[in-house]
Amino acid sequence: MAEEKMKLTGASKLGYGLGAVGKDMVYMLSASYILYYYQDILGVEAWIMGVILLVARVFDAFNDPIMGVLVAKTKTKWGKFRPWLLIGTITNAIILYLMFACPPTLSGSGLVAYAAVFYIVWGVTYTMMDIPYWSMIPAFTEGGKEREGLTTLARSCAGVGSALVSIFAIKVVQALGQATGGADATAKQVELYGFKYLALIIAVLFVVFIVICCVTVKEKSSVDMKTATVGEMFKALIQNDQAMTVVVTIVCINTALYITSNLVLYFFKYDLGGATWYDNYTLFNTVGGGVQILSMMLLYPLLRKFFNNIKIFYIGAGMSIVGYIVLLVLATIGTNNIVPLLLPGILIMATAGMNNVIVTVFLANTVDYGELKNNRRDESVIFSMQTFVVKLASGLAAFIASIALSVFHLSDAATTEADQTVDFAASVDMASKMGLRLVMSLIPIAVLIFAVFWFKKRYILTDEKLVEISDELKAKRENA
Repeated sequence: MAEEKMKLTGASKLGYGLGAVGKDMVYMLSASYILYYYQDILGVEAWIMGVILLVARVFDAFNDPIMGVLVAKTKTKWGKFRPWLLIGTITNAIILYLMFACPPTLSGSGLVAYAAVFYIVWGVTYTMMDIPYWSMIPAFTEGGKEREGLTTLARSCAGVGSALVSIFAIKVVQALGQATGGADATAKQVELYGFKYLALIIAVLFVVFIVICCVTVKEKSSVDMKTATVGEMFKALIQNDQAMTVVVTIVCINTALYITSNLVLYFFKYDLGGATWYDNYTLFNTVGGGVQILSMMLLYPLLRKFFNNIKIFYIGAGMSIVGYIVLLVLATIGTNNIVPLLLPGILIMATAGMNNVIVTVFLANTVDYGELKNNRRDESVIFSMQTFVVKLASGLAAFIASIALSVFHLSDAATTEADQTVDFAASVDMASKMGLRLVMSLIPIAVLIFAVFWFKKRYILTDEKLVEISDELKAKRENA
């Protein structure tokens, strides 16, 4: 029984946290830049990329549960989680590099096929390591505060990984592209070389971090992993109205955020413009990424001293909507100064940071509610939906963004001979710029307003209600 009471060491915490940094660096590179890479640089039609990204996310609805079953049935002397974690990481790292190292000679249907195959396979291999990564927490922790603390640490480290890529990606792409492409390289060639070598660097770091994780984390051999089929997922949602309420809310708030994150790159390149547009984009992401991490670690705990989670959710939604309104106003009046644009970025990303914590709490609340209502505790099923709904939101957002890019004809594909100092905004008409501004601000505002009304009308799990449910469950178990 000594195996069941292992002490969670500092090395285990560090190794597990590094794993989160690595895997979310990979996810953010793919989620934020795959559309830009294939549409803007290589010239795949935007709507085609939108379909590919959306189909891949729908495919994940079936792929995630299958992967969960495979992991649950695995038995090796290294445990059931670490073998899949290592295999998934290595294959995903290779696919990531190949996905951003597309042969520049490909065109037409060959280019579309390359993008589709590698993106879908990337999603499969990412799931191969993501499911065991989060599922292995019970395999090396005790319950209660130790487990909650490790989960919070991992979520924070994942936020750091995402922020690092958001902040530095485009700047590093320019530096690597200019260093490897030579002085005569066009703007397109600079980005092609830059993304290729950035993907290689992130892929290598990903493997190194996960190897450290696998070495420092020691599994219990006796831990069980409950898995859910697609049918069980949807059954649990249909029978648990509060879980359905939270899932729809998560999809909405993440779709709003991802629409903006997909299009803000195009805003800086084709609207705000300038020969060094990527410097402004980097500054914007630096401030936004820093605020996201700080709001998760400092702002949320501060607000929690004075407000319950429901009120904090409304405060965050209000901040985000105000941020989008400010962004729309500044973009509409044609500001060409980056400093005022930092304000909406701060408001939107502060909300994103707090939501990383709040939605997990809301989901946890629905588990007790479901147990009381349906006499069944669907904890594993409910939490297995969290990863999928985030992927679904990213797919929906990418599809909406791709349609906008197609309608407004925003692409660098036609300017392959431009030099590295070209001002791309000079070649874009005002109608296209205004359309981009409206899509990246008005649609998120509409989606967020819907999310607030949906949540307010349907979510009933107040602090008082949760205490009542807890008492009823306790009495029910004592009488069983």
